[in-house]
Amino acid sequence: MTLGFVGLGIMGLPMATHLLAAGQELVVWNRSRPAVDHLAGLGAHEATDLTELFERSDVVLMMLAGEHGVDATLPRGTDAFAELVAGRTLVHLGTTSPAFSVRLGEEVAGAGGWYAEAPVSGSRPVAEAGQLVVMLAGEPDVRARVAPLLAPLGRVVVETGPVGSGLLTKLAVNLFLITQVTGLVEAFHFAAAHDLDLDVLRRVVDEGPMASTVSRAKLAKLVAGDWAVQAGAADVLMNAELVVSAAHAAGVATPLAEAARDLFAETVDGGWGGLDMAAVLAAVRGRSTRQGGQEPWPRAVTS
Repeated sequence: MTLGFVGLGIMGLPMATHLLAAGQELVVWNRSRPAVDHLAGLGAHEATDLTELFERSDVVLMMLAGEHGVDATLPRGTDAFAELVAGRTLVHLGTTSPAFSVRLGEEVAGAGGWYAEAPVSGSRPVAEAGQLVVMLAGEPDVRARVAPLLAPLGRVVVETGPVGSGLLTKLAVNLFLITQVTGLVEAFHFAAAHDLDLDVLRRVVDEGPMASTVSRAKLAKLVAGDWAVQAGAADVLMNAELVVSAAHAAGVATPLAEAARDLFAETVDGGWGGLDMAAVLAAVRGRSTRQGGQEPWPRAVTS
């Protein structure tokens, strides 16, 4: 079975790399050249355009940036879309609203194709290590066909049920992640503003009962002033907005998620959206009357 892969960005490139390492025949297409050239050097086949990728693939994996990324790539609502997906399986790996995914699945089915959503939990280093958690949703027969193909991407593929349930699960996980990291950043700023030794804080947290892979990674970045993207602040804002929107639609209170969303909105508005999510420190510090001592300061991204 030949897989196609569309969307070779921060997450897509390492995911495609793991598929190749597992011996999967892979056809790739991307708007920018470097990722395609890298994968071609590892044995991937390059498609000249999206049409060729679909024509050469039985299953197409799509790791695109949000709903706008999907709509900018797929010609939905046209005869060309129907021709692309007819007789093929489309797997949506990115993060969108569950309702968007359900509509896309209906359109694929109406054109004679099959559809699954498979959002992942984990940042770029987790993807590079092949340790993502994949949440697979779709019809049972589609899940059975797709699950083995996704296995090289992570340590586990968890089947969540029908289309929509995978993304709702992802949003629940992201709610925990976003509020956890925001709380850690606030604790870091609190310690810095009281002139505490930030390396000592890091050691205490890393050795304590609240330590996790996420806390260790983010606290190390905060202490070092390392804002290289693992999970970008702008992407985190998008996820927070999806969480709050889904909560409001269901009549669910999410006060922590809403507070974090507002802080990430301030981060993005201030020009830090292209940095790692730890740069939400800028928004926390911006609300403070006392700045954070020797605390590293994110350098805004303006382009």
